[in-house]
This record gives sequence, C-alpha cells and structure tokens, in this order.
Amino acid sequence: MSCQFLFFCALLLAYVLGSIPFGFLVAKARGTNILAVGSGNMGATNVRRTVGRWAGISVFFLDAAKGFLALHITRVFPKSALDPSVLAAAALTGAFLGHNFSIFLKFRGGKGVSVTIGGLLSLMPNVLFIGLLTWVVVFAATRFVSLASVCFSLTLPLCSYLFAYPFVLNFLILAISAFIIGRHLSNIRRLIAGTEYRFERRET
Repeated sequence: MSCQFLFFCALLLAYVLGSIPFGFLVAKARGTNILAVGSGNMGATNVRRTVGRWAGISVFFLDAAKGFLALHITRVFPKSALDPSVLAAAALTGAFLGHNFSIFLKFRGGKGVSVTIGGLLSLMPNVLFIGLLTWVVVFAATRFVSLASVCFSLTLPLCSYLFAYPFVLNFLILAISAFIIGRHLSNIRRLIAGTEYRFERRET
C-alpha cells in the first residue's frame, strides 16, 4: 500500500470513529436533546450539567475511548515507508475533527478535550499526565471546568516540546491546543465577566 493511501485510511477511519456522538446518544436515551439545552455542546460537561453526573462520566470515558482507539487502529496497519509519527498524527487529527465536527450531527460536536485525552493516553502518556495534573489543580482551586481545560491545553504543547517528540506531533498538539482554547472563547469571556458556570456537586 502507498504511504498516501495509508495516511488517508487512518484519517478517514479515525474521523468516522471520532464522529460517533456519544454525548448526543447518551442524553437522547435519557430523553434530552443535548444540542438544545445548556451550552448546546455534546461534551461531557454539558451532559453532566443537564442530564446528570453518571451520564456525564459515561460520555467522558466514551469520548476518550474514541481518541485512544483511533491511535490503536494505526498499529494494525501494514508496515510501510510512512513515518509512524505521521500515521499517528493522521489518526489523532481524524478523531479530533470527527468529535468536533461530527458527520452524524451536521458537523456539530464537542470541544475536543476528552478525545484528546484518550489519544494522548496512547500517544504521549507522560505529556498527558502533566496536563491532567494541571487540570486537577486548577479545577480543585477554582471549580471551573472551562478554566481547567484551557490550562490543560496550554500545558500540552510545552510538555510535548520538552519531551522532544517528533516535529509533526509537536505541531499537531500545538494546533489542537489552540483549537480547544478557541472553542472556549465564550467561556473565557464569561470567566472575565464573572458569569461562568461553576461546577457543583449533583447526585443524579
């Protein structure tokens, strides 16, 4: 198989996998159209806020699994002259784009944090560990999921560079991080205005 064909296959398969709208499906099973409530986002945070805690937790792990499995798909591909880091980048890119622009939801989707976590668990576990540690510290101190997610995203490209990953992966992580932060611009504006949603315990 040619390098271009393998790259396209990895990108396409990961995109379809990433497009599976678990947030929409879980919320629909509970009688809620997640695209019409809360922030209108199908991510775990909005599902948790509008449907319930366990629904949100389920969506988080299902979305993370999309990123994780997308990276593992490439490991069963036949060996070729294509650099493994390029193939991995294609898979993570596909899963990320699918999650954010789902073909099943007229190209609507989430913000990409969960699927990125799943992909990095397979691709850059050391980078992910530092990013998650940052997320936990910021969230524990502020109770703002959005702020923790932005800080998580800022941490990733720096750690990826410091751990000397290949350029294509460093560039991809930088692009993904910038995109995630861009997706949170409305949250950032609400944080500045003091109107952002603060995470509270809920037993549903």
